[in-house]
Parts: sequence; C-alpha cells; structure tokens
Amino acid sequence: MSKTEDDLLQFLNRLGIDTRTVEHPPLHTVEESRSLRGELAGGHTKNLLLKDKKGRLFLVVAEEDRAIDLKTLHQRIGGQGRLSFVDADRMREILGVAPGSVTAFGLLNDAEHRVTLVLDAGLLSHDMVNCHPLRNTATTTIRRDDLLRFFQATGHDPAVVDFGPTGATQA
Repeated sequence: MSKTEDDLLQFLNRLGIDTRTVEHPPLHTVEESRSLRGELAGGHTKNLLLKDKKGRLFLVVAEEDRAIDLKTLHQRIGGQGRLSFVDADRMREILGVAPGSVTAFGLLNDAEHRVTLVLDAGLLSHDMVNCHPLRNTATTTIRRDDLLRFFQATGHDPAVVDFGPTGATQA
C-alpha cells in the first residue's frame, strides 16, 4: 500500500527536516501552478515519470521552466531508446500518486528502487525547493539540502543533469 502525505511528513520529521505546506486548488500543469501558487519562494519543480524502451524508469525533477526535449533526453540520462510517459496505473503503483501529482516525494513509495532519479542541476542553485506532498492540492517547501537528505534516506542517489537555460517547455 502506498504511503500517504501523513507518512511523508512523519518520515521527514524523523529525519529532522522542517517543511512548510500551503494548500491550494488542484494544479495539473506548470502554467496552472504559476497562476495559483501565490508567492512561494524558491525553485518550483516540473516532474516527469518516464520509461525507456527496455522498461527502465526515470523520475526527472527539473526546474519548472526547463526545456526538456524528450526526443534526445534518453541520450543524456542513459536511457535505451526514446522515452515515453508512464501510464496512470503504473504511476500509482510505483510512486503512489495520480497523474498531475508526480513529485520528488513520490520516491518514498519506491522501496524497491525501480526508479532512477534525474535531478536538474538548476534546482541546486535554490536554497528552497517546492514540491507537491503526494497530492496536487498543496505545495511543500523544503530546503535544498534537506531534499537531498530525503533522496539519500529513500536510497535514491540523483543523477544530476544540467538541462541548460530555462525557456519554453517541451515536456
């Protein structure tokens, strides 16, 4: 059974990680997020759960404005062949989230370490990072270093990739 937002917050608390969560209407896209989130400081994420042609899974956690070319991304992250999005059932099974709620915090549900974490180097320039807490009706702000501690505690070492300058989003 997938872990819940309460499980996530308890996990972070056990690690001594402080966060702040703000409630808001459901957000499914980066555009919706920009218009409704208010004034939350820090980097805001775009999250893509992808699979390659061999079925290997990748969670890409990038700055919201990054242009990510799905046609060539596999070459940058070690995927075999072009990447495609994971379907909703598999997303729920692996990360415990519904479409529109993909988040770095979903790795809490990947106890079998089936997902390779790909982290945008640009996020590391922010002291604070904003992610959904396993649902798209809230945003949780966490310190960058604490987010890295969360990844380590879940057994997910990020592959850090520089996606280059921010710009028009392709994914």
